[in-house]
Amino acid sequence: MARGCRAFVTGVGGQDGGYLAERLVADGVEVHALAHEAEPLPDVPGVELHVGDLTRTDDVRRLVLDLAPDEIYNLAALSSVARSWEEPDLTAAVNGGAAVALLDTAYRLQERSGRQVRVLQASSAEIFGQPDRSPQDESTPVRPVNPYGAAKAFAHLMCRVYRHRGLHAAAVILYNHESPRRPPQFVTRKITSTAAAIARGEADRLVLGNLDARRDWGWAPDYVDAMVRAARAEQPDDYVVATGDGHSVRDFVVAAFARAGIDDWERRVEVDPALVRPADATELVGDATKARRDLGWAPTVGFDELVARLVDAELSR
Repeated sequence: MARGCRAFVTGVGGQDGGYLAERLVADGVEVHALAHEAEPLPDVPGVELHVGDLTRTDDVRRLVLDLAPDEIYNLAALSSVARSWEEPDLTAAVNGGAAVALLDTAYRLQERSGRQVRVLQASSAEIFGQPDRSPQDESTPVRPVNPYGAAKAFAHLMCRVYRHRGLHAAAVILYNHESPRRPPQFVTRKITSTAAAIARGEADRLVLGNLDARRDWGWAPDYVDAMVRAARAEQPDDYVVATGDGHSVRDFVVAAFARAGIDDWERRVEVDPALVRPADATELVGDATKARRDLGWAPTVGFDELVARLVDAELSR
């Protein structure tokens, strides 16, 4: 299902939401999106924006039932793990409760209309917490260690619950994915923007937390492609979306500084213990074998090319 169908997207103002909306418009889909009332309206040509708040579940339910979309993509989230420790109640409401309300609304729409409604939930590798094996796949135990992961885990598990009720609810377990649209508070953007600023003589130091944390970084548009494939698959399921290639934060720093033409990165980087998370997974690397096999999906951008693209974008801003 693509051309001629109607989609409803939440989180359109974020990195993934913007790429997804553009992709759907290019596919010939009629796209409606929920834009948060407290944030600047995103400029996404071809998308009809509806201003609101996902946690106002009654309002969102009325909107969705009125629009009667064929596809629902829930990307809205309070996306900072650090912020989730500061506002665990809000994190639970947005990432957990509001997501479940959207699943329930989709089920009600399906029952009322008598036609299939497809839902895609953007899940996260943070649901695995401190995994006892690496890489992780769909069978890895769900054991979150922070409020962000716990709220995402609730929504993820509820996808399975509604799937058993007959709703086409797919979940993509997304590992770290980046692009020049990543907000500045994220560590990757902090690294690349500071490296570019040092190269221009506008800064002299980069302050970070845990340099040893290992992550699986991919290219955001690739991960959006996986979302669409999962939503439109014949059968709904859970899919790990990752490159399978793990690197430390230190590796990311080295690659970014090298791309910016800076050789002596070590004397320019300072570790601040205050920036180390209370509970941080030491290694999150995903095994996307299932997505490759069942969805025909594969990442197109490797680690070195990813970092190069991000630094080049900062240097050209």
